[in-house]
Amino acid sequence: MFPLHRNRRLRVNESIRSLVRETTLSPTDFMFPMFIAEGENVAVAIPSMPGIFRRSIDLTVAEVKEIYALGIRAVNIYVKVSEHLKDNAGHEAWNPNGLMQQAIRAIKAACPEMVVMPDVALDPYSIYGHDGIIANGDVENDSTVAALVKMAVSHAQAGADFVAPSDMMDGRVLRLREGLDAAGFHHVGIMSYSAKYASAFYGPFRDALDSAPRDTMSDAEPVEVPKDKKTYQMDYANRIEAIKEALSDVEEGADMVMVKPGIAYLDIVREVKNAVNVPVTVFHVSGEYAMIKAAAERGWLDHDKIMMEQLMCIKRAGASLISTYFAKEAAILLNK
Repeated sequence: MFPLHRNRRLRVNESIRSLVRETTLSPTDFMFPMFIAEGENVAVAIPSMPGIFRRSIDLTVAEVKEIYALGIRAVNIYVKVSEHLKDNAGHEAWNPNGLMQQAIRAIKAACPEMVVMPDVALDPYSIYGHDGIIANGDVENDSTVAALVKMAVSHAQAGADFVAPSDMMDGRVLRLREGLDAAGFHHVGIMSYSAKYASAFYGPFRDALDSAPRDTMSDAEPVEVPKDKKTYQMDYANRIEAIKEALSDVEEGADMVMVKPGIAYLDIVREVKNAVNVPVTVFHVSGEYAMIKAAAERGWLDHDKIMMEQLMCIKRAGASLISTYFAKEAAILLNK
């Protein structure tokens, strides 16, 4: 008689395992982060992120069409801004003819059904590499939020489906919602980076955009600049704070919330999923991507198996959408 219940009966073969599988992956679970560069027919490899490139708009559009055909339905886009366009206030961020705005228009014109979620933060536009305006030795919250509203409205005017504030300023979701509505963009959603931690996993991303904090000084006046982003991104020792941030963003009008990074923060993903009533996006970040690539290149890990296992674990933890640099490769495997 012993044992009456044999759990291994449900593991006998792949057909049975697939019948009782609790979590599944589809290309529609992925959002592909894309880096945009100036010029035409430009593809600049990012050494710390093998297989990922900064592409000019024409090549970006071609790749968008390719990933749409694979079943991916969302892109999260970032721009590499020329140094001469950077300043402390981030004025280029809301230039209607800026690189980001041009990219949004081009993607929507070429692939109207692709959901475009441009990044909303000032770090690509800042001479200091910070997500907001520097004043008195720190990032000034409220003036930064005012700039982000102008940035988000310009994205909506260009055709963005969602705006994705990654800055972690207090109160910015409410002001973005008010600003978008006042400009007539009630239909444009907000995917808020609600629990974005001050993580060392972002290193390759900052290589891609040259957006790491720097101590550049103005020629006219020396400026004290924070050496890192810990006064606005979250302390990775904290859990309850993430729930508080997510609930606050939902109350202020966020349509989706994000947890970033991914694999090292799956406890936070589950906590946030249990706390909110909106979709939860998880960013499987550049450092997590780079570690798998590096280990696989050395033959230490099976690339595809580890990639799919991590993505499945993120989904299992509660992700409704996974922003991942593996989106294209995973979609190809899933389509076989």
